[in-house]
Amino acid sequence: MTRGLYATDASIYQIEPLGVVLPRTPDDVEAVMSVAREEGVPVLPRGAGTSQCGQTVGRAVVVDTSRRLNRLLEVDRESRTAWVEPGLVLDDLNRQLAPEGLCFPVDVATASRATLGGMAGNNSGGARSIRYGIMADNVLAVDAVLPDGRTAVFGADAGPAGDGTEDVVRAVRRIAAREADELERRVPKVLRHVAGYNLHRLLRPGASMAELLVGSEGTLAFFRRIRLKLWPVPARRVLGVCGFPSLADALDAVPRLVALNPHAVELLDDAPVRLARENPAFRPTVDAVVDPAARSVLLVEFADDGSGAQGVDADGVNGDPGALSRRLAELDDVVRGLGPGRSVAAVEDGAQQAAIWKVRRAALNVVMSRKGARKPVSVVEDCAVPLDGLAHYAAAVEEVFARHGTRGTWYAHASVGCLHVRPSLDMKDPADVATFRAVAEDVHAVVARLGGSHSGEHGDGILRSEFIEPVLGSRLARAFREVKHAFDPDGTMNPGKIVDPPRMDDRRLFRYAPGYRASGRLPTVLPGFVETVESCNNNGACRKLDPGVMCPSYRVTREEADTTRGRANVLRLAMTGQLGADGLCGDAVAEALDLCVACKACRRECPAGVDMARLKAGVLHLRHERRGPTARARMFAGLPRLAPLASKVAWALNVRNRNRLLAWAGERLLGVAADRALPEWSRQPFRDAEAYPPPSMSGLPRASSPALTDSSTSRTCDSAVVLFADTFNRYFEPRVLRAATAVLRTLGIEPTAPAGTDGELQRGRQRPLCCGRTYLGAGMLDQARSELRRTVGRLAPLAAAGMPVVGVEPSCLLTLRDEALDLAPGEEARLVASRSFLLDEYLAARLDVAGGPARTARASPSFDRGAVVHGHCHQKAAGTDDATAQVLGALAGVEAVSARSSCCGMAGSFGYEAEHAAVSRAMGELALLPAVRAAPAGTTVVANGFSCRAQILDGTGTRARHVAEVLAEAMGIA
Repeated sequence: MTRGLYATDASIYQIEPLGVVLPRTPDDVEAVMSVAREEGVPVLPRGAGTSQCGQTVGRAVVVDTSRRLNRLLEVDRESRTAWVEPGLVLDDLNRQLAPEGLCFPVDVATASRATLGGMAGNNSGGARSIRYGIMADNVLAVDAVLPDGRTAVFGADAGPAGDGTEDVVRAVRRIAAREADELERRVPKVLRHVAGYNLHRLLRPGASMAELLVGSEGTLAFFRRIRLKLWPVPARRVLGVCGFPSLADALDAVPRLVALNPHAVELLDDAPVRLARENPAFRPTVDAVVDPAARSVLLVEFADDGSGAQGVDADGVNGDPGALSRRLAELDDVVRGLGPGRSVAAVEDGAQQAAIWKVRRAALNVVMSRKGARKPVSVVEDCAVPLDGLAHYAAAVEEVFARHGTRGTWYAHASVGCLHVRPSLDMKDPADVATFRAVAEDVHAVVARLGGSHSGEHGDGILRSEFIEPVLGSRLARAFREVKHAFDPDGTMNPGKIVDPPRMDDRRLFRYAPGYRASGRLPTVLPGFVETVESCNNNGACRKLDPGVMCPSYRVTREEADTTRGRANVLRLAMTGQLGADGLCGDAVAEALDLCVACKACRRECPAGVDMARLKAGVLHLRHERRGPTARARMFAGLPRLAPLASKVAWALNVRNRNRLLAWAGERLLGVAADRALPEWSRQPFRDAEAYPPPSMSGLPRASSPALTDSSTSRTCDSAVVLFADTFNRYFEPRVLRAATAVLRTLGIEPTAPAGTDGELQRGRQRPLCCGRTYLGAGMLDQARSELRRTVGRLAPLAAAGMPVVGVEPSCLLTLRDEALDLAPGEEARLVASRSFLLDEYLAARLDVAGGPARTARASPSFDRGAVVHGHCHQKAAGTDDATAQVLGALAGVEAVSARSSCCGMAGSFGYEAEHAAVSRAMGELALLPAVRAAPAGTTVVANGFSCRAQILDGTGTRARHVAEVLAEAMGIA
C-alpha cells in the first residue's frame, strides 16, 4: 500500500517505487545512499509529492524528507540567511521567520505543503518572481551527499567544503566554459527558464555551484541542508484587481503594467473566475472584487519591503504610507486609459488581499475540479515567452488547441511571461493521448519562434525531459549528460529525469495505464464513487499544516496514507485490483480509512471536491455486507433507536462514568475508551409535546417579527418553523432544544412539531424522527436510508407549505441538505433540503439591521468578556459557520470571535473508541483546545456541535455552550 501511495505525484504518471524510507536524521540519508550504492539501486529524493511533471516518481528507493527532516536549523538576522532541512514546508518556514521580520518570498501556489527541498529541486518560481527571482536566485548554498558517499557544501564562497569534491566542480565548470557560445545562443532570454541543468548561470561572475544543483531534480545529489537568502517582510501591500473584456486585452496590457514596477502581475481568465464563483469557499471574495462583466483579470500588487530595490525608493514608497495608494491610482489611470470595458478594484485591506491570493493559488485546482472525463492536463502549462509576444502566444496556442479538438484555461505569472494553460484531455483515451503529444510538439514550436522557453517553472521530470534535446539542441543535451556523469557516474540518482528520459507519452508510465478499469464490487448506494475517487489530482492541498480543518488526521500523524490524497489513491488502487483480490474490502483500505473522522473538510477545502466522508461510508457499507459490523459499531449507530428505551434507565447507564470497573469492562468487551466520560443521559429528555403543539396543515399562521426579515425578498418571514429535534440534544442535553424554543418564541416565531409525530409519540407508536447520521458514520447505509426516508416523508408536507425546518445540531440538520439527496432521492428530499437551516443560520439570514431585538437586547454581565466560537466541521463544510458570531452580536449584544480551529477530534463515536482516543485528543490539541485555554478568564466558549462540546469539556474542563443557550440567557429568557 505504501509503495502504491508513493507511486504517484501531482502529474499523470504512476511508477511503483522499490521501497519508501522516511529518514529521521541526515545520517539516515547517508545510510540509504550507502545501501543503495552497495545494492546498485537508484535513490529518489521526495518532498510533498506536488510535482506536476513526474519528478518524484520512479523505480527507485523513494526517500521522503517531509515527515521528519523539516526543521529550520539556523537564522542569521544580520546577513538575512537561514539554513533549513529539505522537508521544511514553505508556509511553516515563513511562520517561524515572521517574528524576525523576515520571509522567504519564492511564493509558489502550493506554499501550504511545498517543501524547500522540492522547490530547490524544481527551481520553483512563484507569483512575485519579477521582484524576488526564482529559487536559483535565492539559494546560497547546498549541503549535499553525492552518490559515491562524499559530502560537500556547495556555495558561492571559495568552493565546496567537504570530502574532496573539487574534481566534480572543476569538471562542471569546464563544461560550462566550453559550451559558453552554445549556451548564449540556445538558452532563451526570458526571466523564466529552468530546462536542463543551469550551466548558463555558471558563466556569470561569482556564480555559485549551488545554482547548478538548484533545478537538478534530485538527479545529481541528495540535499541535506539548504542555505536560503531571506528578505524583509513588506510593511504594507496593496492590490489592484483589474478586469478586462477579453484575454487578449489583458495580455496586451501586461507590458504597460510591468512598467509600473509591481511586485506581481498575475492572470486569471474567465474559467477559473467563473468556477471560483461556484465554489462556496471562494464565491464571496470573487463577488466582492471582480467586475461581473470581466472576462479576464490581472492581479497587480505593489508592496513596500524596505529594500530600496527596483525603484522602490525612487518611487517614494519607503516611509510614505500614501505612496502605495498613489500607485493604485496610477494603475487605475493606466488600465482605464487602455480602452472601454476595463475596471480596477483597489484592495488595501490585508485580509481581503489574502482572500484574493487564496483564490489565485487555488486556480489550477479549481479548474481541475471540473466534472467529466476530460480534465486539464499538464503538458505545455510552463512555457514562458517575452512579454511583447504574450497576446500572440495566447492566440497561437488557442488555435493549436482548437485544431486538436480541445480548449484550455489561462492563469499564472503574466509579469514574467509564464502563462499556465492546460488542454482538457481524457488520459484514458488513446486518441486524447495522441493529442497530448501533438499539442506539446505544436506549442513548443510556437514558443521557439517567439524566443521563449518550453520549461519555465515546474521543471522537466518525465513530461519535459524528452524535449530538452529538440528544443535546446544536441550539443547542450550532451553537455547535460556530462554534468550528470560528473556527479553521478553510475546513474543512481533519480534516473530518467533530464538525462536519458523515457517518452513522455509512454502509457505504461501513466496512472491510467492500458487496461486500467474499476472492477469488482463497488459501492452503489451513494452515487458517483468512481468519479469522485478519480477526481483527486494529487495536488496535495490536504497536506497543509496551518490551523484550518483539512486534514486533521494527517496533521496528527504526518502519514501520507492519512491525507485525503493518500486515501483517494488507496481507493483507486484497490478498486482497480492493484492492491489485491479483496479490492475495496481489503485490510489496506480499512487501514487507510481508519483515521478519517468524516469531518467533510475535504468536501469544502479540497480544490477537487473529494468528499472522503462519503467515500468512506460507501466502503464501510461494502465491508459490512461481507463481514458484518462490529458490536460496538451497531451500538453507536443504533443510538437513535435505543435512546427512547435507554433514557428510561438513565440513572443506571450514567453509573458507568463513576465506576472504574464498568468503564474497564466496557473497554475490554466493546472497545469503548475507559478514560473517556460518556455523555450523561438526561432524566428529563426533550419531548415534542412539552414545548409546542403539532401544526395545523391549513391556514398556517404568518406574522411579522420586528427583528427578522427574509434577506432575499425583504418580506416578513414565516412566524412558524419546524424545530427538528435531534437525538443527541433530545436525550443528553435537552436544555439546548428548550433554549432554542424560547429564543424563537421571543422573536415572534412559533416552533412546531413535525406533522403527526406528537400524537403517535403520546401513544407510544412512533419514536422521534432521526437523520440517520449515526448509521452514516458507521457505513450502515440501508438503515440510514430508512431513517432519512421516514424523516423526509414527515417534513416534506411542512416544507411544501413554506415552513422552514430549523435544527440545532449541525451534523444532523446538514444531513438533510447532503446525504438525504442521495439516500432518499426525489422532489421531497430536494424540497426539505432547500428549507432546512441551522438555528443561527436561519436567524442570521433574517436579521433586521434597522431595529427590533437586534438593537434592544442587552447582554448579561456574564458575557462581558465576550465569546469565542468554535465552528462545527460540517458547518464549515457547508459555509454556515460565520452565522454564530453574527447572531450573537446582533441579537444578544455578545461580542464573539470565531476561533481558527481545526476539527475537535471527537467526531461522533470516534473519540470514544479506545484505539482512537489518543489521536482524537491530539486532533483537539492541534488548535481548538489550546484556543480555549488561551481565552481570557470569563470568556464564554460557544460550540454548536454536541461532540465538540464533549471534547472541549474532556480536554479543558470548560463547559462550552450552544448558541441557543447563550442567546436565551442574554435575552433574559433562560
